[in-house]
Amino acid sequence: MAIQQGATDAFATGLMSGVYNFTTDSFKIALYTGSASLGPTTDIYTSANEVVATGYSAGGIALPVSVVPTSANNTAYISFTNVTWNAALTANGALIYKSGGTNPTVCVLDFGASKTSTATFTIQFPTANSSDAIIRIT
Repeated sequence: MAIQQGATDAFATGLMSGVYNFTTDSFKIALYTGSASLGPTTDIYTSANEVVATGYSAGGIALPVSVVPTSANNTAYISFTNVTWNAALTANGALIYKSGGTNPTVCVLDFGASKTSTATFTIQFPTANSSDAIIRIT
């Protein structure tokens, strides 16, 4: 399957059953190599083909919510704080998931190609608004 960007099935059903609370739950983001198989059916965090590098720990890092659920222009959205690893590494994608319980997934990010850092690896999220936020529901 490779890496397929988008919300996961677990996220869609979890929203309807109250699994996720973006005002109180904790989230994490993990990085993956080009050998990873991630996509809509990735229901829980997996360590398979996760990045291995000095300065990177399995499971990724905390991903603070920067914009709690907000609505504008008939679109609800949330966003996260940019995250940084102080590490030389290469990644092809990332997985955002709820930390705790079964570690249910939220979405998969596909970087489009291998992205390499020599010292600092940063994921910068788009502007938090109804047109650009990383997670939007219309």
